[in-house]
Amino acid sequence: MEKFSVSVNIAAASKVTFELIYEELLKRHFGKYELFLKVNPKQLVNQFEIEANIFEPQGISSLEAEGSFITNDLLPVIHKSFSGKKGHVSFKPTIDQQRSCVDCPTTLLNGDFVITYDVNRESPGDLQIVNGYFVHFFAPKNISHLPKNIVFIIDVSISMSGRKLQQTREALLKILEDIKEDDYLNFVLFGDDVHKWKDTLIKATPENLDEASRYVQQIDIAGWTNLNGGLMAGIEMLNEAHKNRSLPERSASLIIMLTDGRPTKGERDTQVILSNVRNAIQGKYPLYNLGFGYDLDYGSLEKMAAENNGLARRIYEDSDSALQLQGFYDEVANPLLTEVELKYPENVISDLTQNHFKHYYDGSELVVAGRITDNDLNSITAEVKAHGAEDDLTFTEQSDMEETAKALEEQQHIFGDYMERLWAYLTIQQLLEKRNAAKGEEKANLTAKALEMSLKYKFVTPLTSMIVTKPEDNEDKAALADKPLEGTNPLLTDLDGDPHFIIDVPLKEDALCFNINDDPGIVLNLIRDPATGKLNTDINDASPHNTFIGRLGILNTQLNMTLEITPEKITLQIGRKPINFTWFDEVTLRHPNLTLKIIREKSLEISMGDGVKFEVVLHQVWRKHATYGDFLGFYIIDGHKMSEHTHGLLGQFFHPIDFSILEVHPGSDPKKPDATMIVKNNQLTVTRGWQKDYTDDPKHGRNVPCWFIHNNGEGLIDGAHTDYVSPDIILQ
Repeated sequence: MEKFSVSVNIAAASKVTFELIYEELLKRHFGKYELFLKVNPKQLVNQFEIEANIFEPQGISSLEAEGSFITNDLLPVIHKSFSGKKGHVSFKPTIDQQRSCVDCPTTLLNGDFVITYDVNRESPGDLQIVNGYFVHFFAPKNISHLPKNIVFIIDVSISMSGRKLQQTREALLKILEDIKEDDYLNFVLFGDDVHKWKDTLIKATPENLDEASRYVQQIDIAGWTNLNGGLMAGIEMLNEAHKNRSLPERSASLIIMLTDGRPTKGERDTQVILSNVRNAIQGKYPLYNLGFGYDLDYGSLEKMAAENNGLARRIYEDSDSALQLQGFYDEVANPLLTEVELKYPENVISDLTQNHFKHYYDGSELVVAGRITDNDLNSITAEVKAHGAEDDLTFTEQSDMEETAKALEEQQHIFGDYMERLWAYLTIQQLLEKRNAAKGEEKANLTAKALEMSLKYKFVTPLTSMIVTKPEDNEDKAALADKPLEGTNPLLTDLDGDPHFIIDVPLKEDALCFNINDDPGIVLNLIRDPATGKLNTDINDASPHNTFIGRLGILNTQLNMTLEITPEKITLQIGRKPINFTWFDEVTLRHPNLTLKIIREKSLEISMGDGVKFEVVLHQVWRKHATYGDFLGFYIIDGHKMSEHTHGLLGQFFHPIDFSILEVHPGSDPKKPDATMIVKNNQLTVTRGWQKDYTDDPKHGRNVPCWFIHNNGEGLIDGAHTDYVSPDIILQ
């Protein structure tokens, strides 16, 4: 999924309309197509409406709509109907129906709204031709299930402790209830070492399943992460079982691997692990990788799965993680066919998308598209060959040009260039998958081809950007939407610019540090103490990658004092009288319970009573520097008189904090190892590095070793960094 951020400035009390038009290829799961909509308006809406018009040339066989937030009172508000080729769903609650309670100002509309439907299937597939392109939807039914041979490879390293392991056990126990007696299974656990439940796959008899359940209930944590060892053990076990012919001849073999981290034991080189897995499987069966959470190399899991006829799926750390795990298993629980190949006349078809599939699962669908080179062609015939539970099967299908033509006339706005765009979409997706596994010139060629097609058909992909049209000055202007990338918060070690925070932890004789990466001009609350006041800062833009502290504001309600500091000037206001200073001044100002000391072009010391002392350091940049401007650094020299109610982005660390470091292992930078940190009941992946401290040497600073917390300090700070955003630098 690609994420985008779009913002626009509008006048107070005015109206703005955001319009998003997108295309999505609906995938079939459990015998249904699913349209999934997130609903979260965060307020009562005068005119709230969801409306879906569905058209399917084959005819609609079923249609359902439901929402996770739908109450009994809202059920009658959902209207759905279908007849022939058309279906309709609408959901239009009134203001009162949206309320979370009678006369409440809050909304209960917060969750998922899901529309599911399926089409009539008189034949195993549907072959459609429009404007020189064809698409083949293949979903046979009434076929006997194949026995499956499944190896579960489970990460039991220390990072899986607690809730993750508990939910994994819950999911595996539920899966064991659903496994059929003619299936074969085994478990491989990897932590410090690799452990196998059995030496080989065994049949899922009631006795064996009872023993498997007892084994799953006893799964426990076992040290570091020997990912390569676990994968090799599971693959070799399956290879050996096939070699010894101990598995049913007509069956579907697959591997499901679950991990939440990176390799820290045994082989740690990701490229070597990818090569080992590819060489061991040799295309014989699919590997499905489940990545638990965000502290992992999900890109490598995707690449590994794509290279081995499988796919990767992220499991989110939510209350329903066990259901997510079980839900994925359910998708692959019922294989019907193996080695499925869809063939078309070679002399009239070109640029075919993927047409060979290792497995076909019950309730899913295979989709193939291609270009027709013969303009006079009236129909094409598809032949599908596959291995079934009892025999090899062959399906023959022929396109119905007349029926497709009628659909084209009936729904021109849908079918105008629909086939061509669907073909292009599938082609781009498959080029990107091949690109992940390619190197050198081959990767460059695949990238160029995918980019060319993405631009031609205006698809948003990892290689392209999203264009947003904004109304400005009475005309529409195109702009790029912001596209945040996962895992790109940098650890800056050579500049004091990007607002970095160093937290000294005397108890550990160590330090923690984090960055805040946000929009220029954002105001953050650093310290908030009901007994003394507030200290806020804002950040200024300096380059596409760095932001700097551009302004500091201090409010002391007891002294009726405000202090605003920028790289250009210092403004002190006590009562109604402002006093302005510049950084060229050398001055000490004393006031009851307040002392300011400006050291010319270097720093400003602020003391408030006995026990609260801050220092602001001025960083001056070469005037002709093309990128950076002057900026500020902020340091807490003494805070022992801050009250117990002190909070804020920095203020929260006036209270004692403890943490544990586990699993120190090489990171992406050889000089900066990664580790697992347990802090505030959170488990984080952190990086050892250093940040600059300029209190003693404002010009050069000194390097302070620290554990760097990624993603804007998430997991270390209370809540999210956006919770500390303030509307203004100084709030009276």
